[in-house]
Amino acid sequence: MDLTFIAGTAGSGKSLLTNALKSWYVNRGEDAIAVNLDPGVVELPYDPDVDIRERIQLGSVMEDYGLGPNGALILAADLVATKLQELQDEIDSHQAENVIVDTPGQTELFAFRESGEYIVREMKADSKVLLFLVDPLLASTPANFLSLALLSASVGLRLNVPKITVLTKRDIAKDGVKRITEWSRDTRVFEDALSATKNGEQYALYSELFRSIRKLSFGADLYPVSSTTQEGMIALVGEMTRIARGGEEFTD
Repeated sequence: MDLTFIAGTAGSGKSLLTNALKSWYVNRGEDAIAVNLDPGVVELPYDPDVDIRERIQLGSVMEDYGLGPNGALILAADLVATKLQELQDEIDSHQAENVIVDTPGQTELFAFRESGEYIVREMKADSKVLLFLVDPLLASTPANFLSLALLSASVGLRLNVPKITVLTKRDIAKDGVKRITEWSRDTRVFEDALSATKNGEQYALYSELFRSIRKLSFGADLYPVSSTTQEGMIALVGEMTRIARGGEEFTD
């Protein structure tokens, strides 16, 4: 069983890519299931095969613990870890080749709390990979792009599994996707764009940060995709398969 976690900032397209990946596999005759780990989500573009909301309801958490929406979201995210064995048993019952896990919309609730790291580490699978989604509409300036690159590197460091950075919305942000892809692959192009908006100490700091991130291979694994038209899916799934088949060292 190959396990794919999908993370990213709110609105980056996690649920849409979950749906697109499941459809991709199913349309090619492979077994695939979608797992929703967001107890606070109201609507999804797919029918989850495994849904944490059957075990944890945000409204009940608010009522039982006397919390507001934000506090309940934090507690609910941590409570997911207490249901891990139940989730694992339900996932295993499907006997699917591919399991796509849609993580909570608030990245910090999953990636930076101990419960998220525990879930990624303890879920059983033959291989695991993390897709971190970058919204090109959010990464439209050099500074914003760098901030998201830092976030991608941080999430990968926290969750400690092979990571692919995915640039979403390829179909609706074509110019932005082209520009961001050029920034990610050519340091000089990024620094030229950065110099137009930052100077002096800011430019030197941002430039050094970007070079450090590239040493963590951020630019090498940036995959532009569209969940709507499925542009770029062949390259993305190919890289996921390469990792699953031992292209990167992985220890469970």
